[in-house]
Amino acid sequence: MELLKILYLSLGSLLVLFILTKLIGNREMSQLTMFDYIISITIGSIAAEMSTALESDFKQPLLAMVVYAIVSILISKLAEKSLKARRTLTTSSLILFDNGTLYKENFKKAKLDLNEFLMECRINGYFTLSDIQTAILENNGKISFLPVSSSKPATPKDLNIKSPQTYITKNIILDGKVLKENLESSGNTLEWLQEQIISQGYNNVSEIFLATCDFNNNLNIFPIVKKKNKSHDDFI
Repeated sequence: MELLKILYLSLGSLLVLFILTKLIGNREMSQLTMFDYIISITIGSIAAEMSTALESDFKQPLLAMVVYAIVSILISKLAEKSLKARRTLTTSSLILFDNGTLYKENFKKAKLDLNEFLMECRINGYFTLSDIQTAILENNGKISFLPVSSSKPATPKDLNIKSPQTYITKNIILDGKVLKENLESSGNTLEWLQEQIISQGYNNVSEIFLATCDFNNNLNIFPIVKKKNKSHDDFI
């Protein structure tokens, strides 16, 4: 009888886990923030407890799983709607190395040891910092590397051709809102931004999902697409 109860509870916990993961959203492990990872581990632990709740009431761990999932969804939605909330609730990306300079304060803020950083460089194929233009610690804990032009695959260096250095683009508009600090650091004004938006066929900032400004001062606009995209299954 106990084995049968464990079978029912296990199947029930699996069903609840499936539903909750669909509601929370499907993301790869590499895309999860530390908070998302901890929430996932906690929900999984509670589900395991629920499947063997022979003496206690299975409703208690079930309620706990739902609460954790709801909190995760609410935080995700809040971060999606508000830039201020996003910066508070999620970790910001940190520049660890740029143009020959290591930023010690950002290493401290990220609680990252220099030896760990150098190990990540080697794992990604960079055995000397002179091959790296910029290294950024993303909010999922991964480090992104921008190589110097002469060290890129099939490099102009191999062909004895000099090429201009590429630089990181700045996000000027995010989720229909202007990032004024980034706009100012790009050397542009709101008037310039409005002219660029109109020239590319848009009337308002609220129509734009993402706009980036590159080193050549070109504004690349990605509009908000309200039409639901086709799923992968539609092409099978």
